[in-house]
Amino acid sequence: MIAVIDYGVGNLFSVEKALLQFSQDVIVTGKREIIEAAEKLVLPGVGDFGECMSNLEATGLIPVIKQKIAAGTPLLGICIGEQILFEGSEESPGAAGLGIFKGMVRHIRADGLKVPHMGWNSVSFSQPRHPLLKNLDEHPYFYFVHSYHCVPEDKELIIAAAEYGEKLTAAVAKDNVMATQFHPEKSGDVGLQVLKNFVEL
Repeated sequence: MIAVIDYGVGNLFSVEKALLQFSQDVIVTGKREIIEAAEKLVLPGVGDFGECMSNLEATGLIPVIKQKIAAGTPLLGICIGEQILFEGSEESPGAAGLGIFKGMVRHIRADGLKVPHMGWNSVSFSQPRHPLLKNLDEHPYFYFVHSYHCVPEDKELIIAAAEYGEKLTAAVAKDNVMATQFHPEKSGDVGLQVLKNFVEL
């Protein structure tokens, strides 16, 4: 069973609808016991870093999410769901992230370009390519909506990058935890391929 974690933010039902194309066992839930029983987790998120963390803390789900990660359960973060895996963000000084990955979320510095970075952007992959990104063309286009991006201390975490005024982190992964800054559920066939890859891990 794949649990899409409901903590009051994110495109929960568009993510669910996309995942249901590849698995009939998908549930949007904020219930601890269901999340504890899940074989895979999806952590979405839209909006403000601090608000997302405040909402997540209010659910009491942070300990169970960390326990599931420590137990090896695959987790996919999407958009702010990627960012809150880090230690903090320039968007919300003083708001602590989950700290699964060391590093900060930084404002996009794109001289002469509009921020937020919104729309389709090509992505390049690290080599060897991570299993989350298999069966995709060399430089596919994904849909982004963000003003901040993750800057890991360990650059080996970065499995995909985009160029927009500067090099932006498009996806990260280590062990059973992976995340995308782009929205796979809004990225057409290429995004569906990423979700299919996650379901099949």
